[in-house]
Amino acid sequence: MRNHTELNEFTLLGIPQTEGLEAVLLGIFSFIYPLTLLGNLLILLAIVSSSTLHTPMYFFLGLLSILDMLFPSVLCLKMLVYFSGQNRAISYKGCAVQLFFYHFLGSTEGCLYSVMAYDRFVAICHPLKYTLIMRPGVCVGLVMAAWLVGCLQATILTSFTFQLPYCGPNQVDHFFCDIPAILPLACADSSFAQGVASTSVGFLALMLWLSICISYTCIGIAILRIHSAEGRQKKAFSTCSAHLTAILCAFGPIIIVYLQPTPNPLLDATVQLLNNTVSPMLNSLIYSLRNKEVKSSLKRIFHNIVFTVLQ
Repeated sequence: MRNHTELNEFTLLGIPQTEGLEAVLLGIFSFIYPLTLLGNLLILLAIVSSSTLHTPMYFFLGLLSILDMLFPSVLCLKMLVYFSGQNRAISYKGCAVQLFFYHFLGSTEGCLYSVMAYDRFVAICHPLKYTLIMRPGVCVGLVMAAWLVGCLQATILTSFTFQLPYCGPNQVDHFFCDIPAILPLACADSSFAQGVASTSVGFLALMLWLSICISYTCIGIAILRIHSAEGRQKKAFSTCSAHLTAILCAFGPIIIVYLQPTPNPLLDATVQLLNNTVSPMLNSLIYSLRNKEVKSSLKRIFHNIVFTVLQ
């Protein structure tokens, strides 16, 4: 990539229309980022430490917690650096790496949501065959496929973005290196790369969304066939509500940012901030507060910690 550009670095301008608010934003995200890491780490510990949670559903939830720790780290660490008044520059290679891992982890997480929806479909619609269908080898294979799709998606997007020459200006009107902010800086026609990016992101998001919709349509039909109203409500809310809430938080911003006809820097930044930093924090709250098994495991962990300290 280096041979195609005269630039050694880019300058991140930050969140549009927030000049003078760096100290406030530093305080907000210095609180949100550690809370996100702590919340997802607790869920991961709860799953690992409780043998009753060693099932496919919680295997996928544990992986989601790992992704929700890695995904905001791609952006927040650099963002906190320049909010604190330090250097806003990011090297050319560093910008490419940031863009790659942003789409790699984001795409992988989207695929994992689809896998989790399929897991819930099998559990509710085919309960007698659940252990046979979702056996360990299948679960590992689904997760490997999710990581492979994420890697392929990120490779395509990064390659088409950074194969263009960049010779100036180098100011990125955004708080991180992303395709809509980088392509306008190219010294050549970027319309083809923009089309590839929109098509690739849109196609993957559409396929994942359709697979999730199909799974939950089948789940809804199965729930409606439950004769007991109490059983239907319990089944729906205990197994599906948390996952559906997390899915809406994840896919909504993708549709707004990448499929809008005319980019809006302020809207893009606001939506992506919510998606990249707030949603991973909310996921830990959603799954811990809406899941009795996770709450029980967390209570045991806290009880053991208190008991150990008092001893």
